[in-house]
Amino acid sequence: MSLTYEERRQTILAQLSTEGKVQVHALAGLFHVSTETIRRDLDRLEKEGRLRKVYGGAVQTRSERIEPTFIKRSQMHQSEKQAIGKAAAALIGEGETILLDNGTTTLQIMRELKDRADVTVITSSVPILASAMEGFQGKVIFAGGEVNMSYQAATGAIAHQLLDQFKVNKAFISAGGISLADGITEYNLEEALLSRRMMQRTEESILVADHSKFGVTTFAQIAPIEHISMIVTDPGCSQQWIDALNRLDVEVLIGS
Repeated sequence: MSLTYEERRQTILAQLSTEGKVQVHALAGLFHVSTETIRRDLDRLEKEGRLRKVYGGAVQTRSERIEPTFIKRSQMHQSEKQAIGKAAAALIGEGETILLDNGTTTLQIMRELKDRADVTVITSSVPILASAMEGFQGKVIFAGGEVNMSYQAATGAIAHQLLDQFKVNKAFISAGGISLADGITEYNLEEALLSRRMMQRTEESILVADHSKFGVTTFAQIAPIEHISMIVTDPGCSQQWIDALNRLDVEVLIGS
């Protein structure tokens, strides 16, 4: 019994979410239908804005939207980010030094560390620094430099030079998008480069991201997915994504 368009549609979109692209002939073989049927399916999905047709198949529609402000992002997926922050904070051992990049999810980690006098936090994020100033019992080091007022974080050569002075236990990295084809990406090039540098200065890189970031590609690559050891996310992350990450030897931790 052949699959309906809706059934084919779900499989096509799931493959796009994890792989970033689909091929007409491969889909025709998978569904046991003609290539003309697949091309009509892709035409319909393109009109829905779910993909962009290219020669021989289709690719995922890139995220071209402007990143929301830090304040607006902090109000999105709040419960998921709180759960992720709690799970991530529990990974930090006694006496460890950690890096937190500039993100609303990494901010939640900082909030979970208030009573951890044994932890040292290094960050380039002004909101994370401000949170630490509100009663954090441990040590905080600001990787300063020129502060980008839009992103509320230090960027540029000075911040990179300061990070080069450290070697830490864990770096917690946030992202604008996660794609198997394009890796971990960010909207802003300077922030992507700084997160990449943090990954170079740590023994273990951990990505913290809610489910809305999966299957999304933004402007600048931070790193391939294989360069991280773990992703901390929420229960909204699909089993297909969990399986794909496990195949890359990336552990997935679900915050709850």
